[in-house]
Amino acid sequence: MSLKRNTTWNLVGTGLPLLLGVLLIPFLINRAGVEAFGILTLIWALIGYFSLFDFGLGRALTQQVAASLAANQAQNVGQLVKSGLAFTAITGVAGGLLLAALSQPLGHSWLKVSLALQSDTSRSLLIAALGIPLTTLTTGLRGVLEAFEDFKTVNLLRMVLGAANFGLPALTVVFWGPSLVYMVTALVALRLVILLAYGVCVHMRLRCTWSNTGVRASDIKRLLSFGAWITVSNIISPLMVTADRFIIAAVLGAGAVAYYTVPFEILLRVLIIPGALTTALFPRLASTLKSEPAIATMLYRRSIRAVAISLALICVLIAAGSYAGLALWLDEDFASKSWLIACVLSLGVLLNGIAFVPFAMIQAAGDAKTTAILHLFELLVYVPLLFVALHFFGLLGAAVAWVCRVGLDLILLLIVVKKTINDDEPAELPAIARPIL
Repeated sequence: MSLKRNTTWNLVGTGLPLLLGVLLIPFLINRAGVEAFGILTLIWALIGYFSLFDFGLGRALTQQVAASLAANQAQNVGQLVKSGLAFTAITGVAGGLLLAALSQPLGHSWLKVSLALQSDTSRSLLIAALGIPLTTLTTGLRGVLEAFEDFKTVNLLRMVLGAANFGLPALTVVFWGPSLVYMVTALVALRLVILLAYGVCVHMRLRCTWSNTGVRASDIKRLLSFGAWITVSNIISPLMVTADRFIIAAVLGAGAVAYYTVPFEILLRVLIIPGALTTALFPRLASTLKSEPAIATMLYRRSIRAVAISLALICVLIAAGSYAGLALWLDEDFASKSWLIACVLSLGVLLNGIAFVPFAMIQAAGDAKTTAILHLFELLVYVPLLFVALHFFGLLGAAVAWVCRVGLDLILLLIVVKKTINDDEPAELPAIARPIL
């Protein structure tokens, strides 16, 4: 299976929903209001963040199923998958209950939402809690399909879900008005449909090896030995991506969030490029690192170069056209408050995108502990820096703090990989590795 083709599917699966978002975000801001849209972005972030209750088993399933298939142990895959999914179902329910318990304080006090939107925000968070177990199970099922390198199916479903993240709120605004409750209800309902679709696709892959198997504690333990450290990263890494908007809401009020999150959300979409590559690369690295480490090293180094060159060009163009683009897309008042933030964040996106490759390399080798420890260290540096920068420099300070954090992350990851990779590269890249570029 071609890495180039898989990467292309990943780009399409993430990129097409982005195009729809470009068209619909101005509509949502105009019809629902800046504050309501800012709250919707917070709810998107919370649903994604609470998916950490899969305890890293989605990534663990990809790594261990890919390794089992490479070792000709396909007969063990079905029970491994069923055990992992059973565990994620239980933990997903626990995550949903936690978000439900936090819905009232978040909506009425913690996020400093205006009085008119407090009740809607609390109800929306309560509904969003239903999406947590759906999300954790979907993550596990997607991990299985990625281990089989079935990126076509994964991305067709991703396109539907990504388009719905923007499309369904817009439809509810058209038919029922700017109600957060209707927006979030529609999004949760679609997540149930996507979960069922993933379940059918995985069953078609494993029907002979998992239909009559049971849940085995040793499989869960094996997955958790990798996934527990993934969970630490899953807790900390999204927090470092989304903490700024929550702290902005707490310090400056929810009304200021959109001026930061709109350019941030758009710029983060640039990361579909390294994300598409490393998602396709991860199962290939997991299957070749032990058997053909020189190939894995070559793939890693070529990926670093490809990501750095492509993102540098894109980020320079974004920074140069930030004011004009925001003014044309939204309006000049919004652009005047956000363009400099977009310029600073573009540098962070470049650094963060390059870091995807060493991050994938380390975890594909089964070393999730190191990345977790690095993230913990970065969090301890980032949060105090964010508070200080936000207090003294406002939204621009928050952007600078984030850039400093991702720069530190890249440096540390590169150091770790440099100390561990095999320096003996093949003179000629074998056929299995050539399709990457």
